[in-house]
This record gives sequence, C-alpha cells and structure tokens, in this order.
Amino acid sequence: MIYPIVAYGNPVLKRKAEQIDRNSPEVKQLADDMFETMRHASGIGLAAPQIGKSVRIFIADASPLEDEEIGDWKQVFINPEIIEEFGDPWAFEEGCLSIPGIREDVMRPARLKIHYFDENWQEHTEEFDGMKARIIQHEYDHIEGILFTDHLTAFKKRLLKSKLTNISKGIVKADYRMSFPAKR
Repeated sequence: MIYPIVAYGNPVLKRKAEQIDRNSPEVKQLADDMFETMRHASGIGLAAPQIGKSVRIFIADASPLEDEEIGDWKQVFINPEIIEEFGDPWAFEEGCLSIPGIREDVMRPARLKIHYFDENWQEHTEEFDGMKARIIQHEYDHIEGILFTDHLTAFKKRLLKSKLTNISKGIVKADYRMSFPAKR
C-alpha cells in the first residue's frame, strides 16, 4: 500500500514517536508498505511519522544513490536508540520527502552506534559511518520529532519561512501523493 507523504506543518512530524509493541503483528506489513511508499516517492529513507504513524520505525534503501561504497544497503530499524554519535561533523545537503523542494546543508557527526530491532525482531547493535550514518541520523530525527530544518540557523529558517508555509498549504510540486495540514 502506498501512503501519502505527510507534509511539513502536520503535528505528527513534531511529536516523539511511540515504541512499537513486540507482539505487533502488522510491523512487517508496515515496513513493506513504507518501502513501497518510499520507492514511489524516489526517497532513500522514510520514517513512520512521514506517513502519519507516530511509531518508532524507519527504513533505509540507499540503492538509488548508486554509490559503490554503500552498495544496495536496505534496512528496517524498529524501536531504534542511537547510543553514541562520534567523529568529525561534516556538512551535506539534505532534503526530505515531507519538505519537497527545499535542500540545505546540515552538519552531522560522521559515525554512530545504534541499537535496534529488524523486521524479524532480531536485535542488533551496530556502527555506521558516512552516508549510512547520515541517512540513519536524518530518519532517527523524524521519530524524535525533529526535522532537518530544525538544524538550520535562525536566519536560514527565516529565509525559508514562506516556502515552508506554502508547503503546509499544499502550494508545492511533488511527484508523489501528499497530505497537507493546512490545505483547504
């Protein structure tokens, strides 16, 4: 099932998501639906709040990047917890399916250690670096109620304010179905 992507301004994007119960039978289907939704929107990561579900799951599929270092990395993260972020912070231009048409440099540490469950409820504690770490940090922020625009300076946020307001009203072009909080 392809879900509409929730647009900037919807309160679900600013809410800390709830843990998923281990006995939840629909978690595999949710992950499959999220991958289908993400592929349809040409994304490389998607968190449950972006489809209107305030639960702690996100997915990553870096294959569209066609990066030899990353390969065709595809992963599900359920109830993740970043244990540590380390390494020299580096800037990279980030975008977000919930904020189409806006891309800005965001500084993030180069590496992280994360504890999570996969779609089969297998427990993992792993370290990631580079683009994998970047994707995880961006999607993890979503389940914490943080958007990449929250990492920008106050000046940059003021410059983007009218564009962000327009996105919440549905005055934006996207090649995928979206749900807008302020659209009448």
